[in-house]
Amino acid sequence: MYFETHSHYDFDQYNSDRDELLSRILPQAGISHILNIGTSMKTSRTTLEMAQKYDYVYAALGFHPHNAKDLRYRDLEIIAKMAEDAKVVAIGEIGLDFHYDHSPRDAQRERFKEQLNLAMDLQLPVIIHCRDANEEVYDILANSGAGQAVGGIMHCFSSGAADAQKYLDLGWHIGVGGVVTYKNAPALREVVEITPRHRLVIETDCPYLSPEPNRGQRNDSRNLVHIAEKIAVIWGITCEEVAEITTQNAKRLFGIN
Repeated sequence: MYFETHSHYDFDQYNSDRDELLSRILPQAGISHILNIGTSMKTSRTTLEMAQKYDYVYAALGFHPHNAKDLRYRDLEIIAKMAEDAKVVAIGEIGLDFHYDHSPRDAQRERFKEQLNLAMDLQLPVIIHCRDANEEVYDILANSGAGQAVGGIMHCFSSGAADAQKYLDLGWHIGVGGVVTYKNAPALREVVEITPRHRLVIETDCPYLSPEPNRGQRNDSRNLVHIAEKIAVIWGITCEEVAEITTQNAKRLFGIN
């Protein structure tokens, strides 16, 4: 059984078959838990609605750095109220994205810090987005103490082993997705090698980043098996053992029995 720690099933790419996927196809494929991720106020609401509809779906609420410019203080109050629902198990995805700069960098920094503080106030783990901003993300996390206070996941980790170790030392989990199956990703496979087994989780980031052999197609949680197969080779264990280890890691992090 697999725990999907990062999905976006409320996105438009699933409008034609969302209920069929979530109600039948994914459970039959061995997906036992799904964490759907908010990226704005709108998607945080749709994520919570989805979690309330499907027993095995859980919610993370937050503003992606792309949408940092849209976050207002009252939104933090709304998210805090929404987080009273038992199906809300994390804040995210939050962080910095200096690749696209869809929001001004100063706004990204401030909204990132505000949402980290919210997570610590609510005692919820955090889903971290980091693209082309590794040094600043690390500094903000190190200064916040959030890794030790509430923990969370470095989502879709894309740096090398040395950076992974720095985040591990702060208390974070490493989220590994479909990129680990790509031929041009030896650095990520090295990250898997050095990450303690109790600190790694798997994710698809669907509908994006399908692994081999389905690269370029719409992604969904059935592809977790291909990620687990690659990790199994790196760790020298079975795919089933990877599924069990990563599922237990996610359940422990999010306080799910």
